[in-house]
Amino acid sequence: MKIGLLLYEHCMPAGLMAFNDLLQASNRLSGKKLFETHLVSTSLKPVQCANQMVLTANSLLEETQLDVLLVPGMWTESPSQLPTLLAQQAKLIEQIRQLPEQTKVWSYCTGVCFLAESGRLGRQRATVTWWLANAMQKNYPKVKWIIDSDCVVTPKVATAAGVHGYLLLAQQLIEKSLSKPAFQEFIKLMVLPRPMQQHPAFRSFAFMEQADPLLRKLAGIVAQMPAEQITVQTLAGKLNLSQRTLARKVSALTEMPVASYARQLKLHQVSEQLIWTIVPVNTISEELGYSDESNLRRQFKQATGLSPVQYRKKYSRN
Repeated sequence: MKIGLLLYEHCMPAGLMAFNDLLQASNRLSGKKLFETHLVSTSLKPVQCANQMVLTANSLLEETQLDVLLVPGMWTESPSQLPTLLAQQAKLIEQIRQLPEQTKVWSYCTGVCFLAESGRLGRQRATVTWWLANAMQKNYPKVKWIIDSDCVVTPKVATAAGVHGYLLLAQQLIEKSLSKPAFQEFIKLMVLPRPMQQHPAFRSFAFMEQADPLLRKLAGIVAQMPAEQITVQTLAGKLNLSQRTLARKVSALTEMPVASYARQLKLHQVSEQLIWTIVPVNTISEELGYSDESNLRRQFKQATGLSPVQYRKKYSRN
């Protein structure tokens, strides 16, 4: 199988390199050349990637016949930045659009935006990183979005959520290519992690969105406040902003009202306590400042569809 690893300006290349390492390891383990990888781009000039890394493709995308093209993510912190970033990559998106029908296109993290913009996800099942979900569903309604899945693979496209989504894509590919005993040995030798389950309601609090300075400050304030004392007026005052300005900025970054976002932040704290500790629910309620335990339980079930006890049973890491 011939796989293209796509380079473009400001892409995050670490996932491409790790993906390649996993494929080469499976080649060595099987004693066969199951996978052949190529760094491809729209140009053979050095590509300025994210984090001051410079890499050069060895093949042109439009001239290379591929079985699969893997598109990495780009560094972005808010859905509001997507239109500008995609416009800057119009040439690349057009080349993805014009790939032969038999070439499968795979992506993870924010790279899924390129596939959607190119039209290759039309009428296909796909997933995307949670904090992009609302924007992607709005902008690309022809895609059959399955947001609560970490990885979705179809005969034509494969998508995965999160910056480490390449790992899910690599594992499903390698599992299909090796015998069951060989794949089990591969997992053991490479010490690959068991993916951690996350509830869709809290995927939106991943690092990428919290990287925005305002959202970081807001999250810090909410974390320190009792749940029942959190109001938009109080938050705006602590951030030295008017309520209207805070509402506008938070809505632009998260596509959620301030009050809803703050409530979800607090419930995310509840979620973390349920996952990582054995502290009773009534104690969590008291420590996080809910007026009473029944109020916490009601809000938590509205957000997740699960009671705190059910949630802990399903997601606990203890």
